[in-house]
Amino acid sequence: MKVQMFKYWEALRSSFWFIPGMLVAGAVALAAVAGRVDRLTVVEGWLAIGWSFTGGPEGASAVLGIIAGSMATMAGVVFSMTLVTLSLASSQLGPRLLRSFMRDPPTQIVLGTYVATFLYCVLVVLTIRRSDAYAFVPQLSVTLGVLLAVISLGMLIYFIHHVAISIQANQVIARVGSELIDVLESLFPETIGQGPAGKSAEIPGAAFLRLLSREGEPVGASGDGYVQFVDASALMALAVREDVVIRLECPPGHYVVAGRSLLRVWPAGPRGDEFAREVNAAFALGNQRTPGQDIESALFELVEIAVRALSPGINDPFTAIACVDRLGSAFCRLATREMPSPYRQDSKGQLRVIAPSPSFPTILDAGFDQIRQHGRANVAVSIRLMDTLELITAFAHRPADRAALLRHADMIRRGAWQSFPEQEDREVLDQSYRAVKQALEASAQEN
Repeated sequence: MKVQMFKYWEALRSSFWFIPGMLVAGAVALAAVAGRVDRLTVVEGWLAIGWSFTGGPEGASAVLGIIAGSMATMAGVVFSMTLVTLSLASSQLGPRLLRSFMRDPPTQIVLGTYVATFLYCVLVVLTIRRSDAYAFVPQLSVTLGVLLAVISLGMLIYFIHHVAISIQANQVIARVGSELIDVLESLFPETIGQGPAGKSAEIPGAAFLRLLSREGEPVGASGDGYVQFVDASALMALAVREDVVIRLECPPGHYVVAGRSLLRVWPAGPRGDEFAREVNAAFALGNQRTPGQDIESALFELVEIAVRALSPGINDPFTAIACVDRLGSAFCRLATREMPSPYRQDSKGQLRVIAPSPSFPTILDAGFDQIRQHGRANVAVSIRLMDTLELITAFAHRPADRAALLRHADMIRRGAWQSFPEQEDREVLDQSYRAVKQALEASAQEN
């Protein structure tokens, strides 16, 4: 159930119809309520507002018709501007950023406002009566229609401003960087030294891990796709019920092929197809990676922008530097977070689930490797990478993290010495490299 809810929620957040659909439903409800109030209040002049509609049936139909036609035109304009924005973002910044643009709430709200106002006016027109014996003009409903038209006009001005701001490279990078930090806060909520007190999971011996790899029974995937979500609580309940140890083979972010092992179960035994169906039900597969449990998915959006900016066709090192700065902000926070243990125990302290989790060095590799490789010939980008590593060292507390930072600094320096033609550029980078080493030594002494 949790897996299905995750897939539905991701689909809703990335759709253009969810928020507009809610606004359309609100417009239908508003038309029904306003029409009911108009019918119950039949005394002429009950709406004592100076700007309220007081015309006859023909005038009301004309006003609502004009508003409905205008809303249809505005909706078309907004759709066109949205498609142009998506096309520009895809070609300049990368197709994987379309998910971020499609999840943009202001765009969905503006689209929904125009469609909802159009539908509201159509529904109100249907309640107008022009008979000689009985003429009915829903004055409140028409007045609300005019008010919605005024609001929609303001939304158009706001949307034009929003589009002009949202397609700027720095704004896009800032938004993606904020999403990355939100994912980091969700996946690594505990700060070093401030996590909840308690007994840590006992690390199993190497002999048991080899036994699990050799004799563990694999459970294959029922389909192809990227692992988007894993229901850890369902796997824990399954392991307790079957009295087994489960080791996850494909964590979130990995691509699986039908039949490939999702996990291994020890001890092996005849468990049937129902067990395999329960295992597959705990995995959500999709056509693309999602940041729900996969921090590299959010990380790669910034990496993609930077790599595209460093391509010969674009050659925009300033955008790449902005991406490096945002990555530095994320890694400074990540260096202060506790890495979750891959060993999960049940309530009795028995090892039940082994779920490999990403470490700081592996995430650092994912964030900096491609930028370093594509930017090795760019002096400004290489120096900013080195300066960012120096900044992160102030937050690094684990020896493995400091070793990873030094390894990246060494690779940047070696690449620069092979690519920089000017000796002065090499000397500037060497100054930054020495600053990284001094900062790492100072951090090691403090910890």
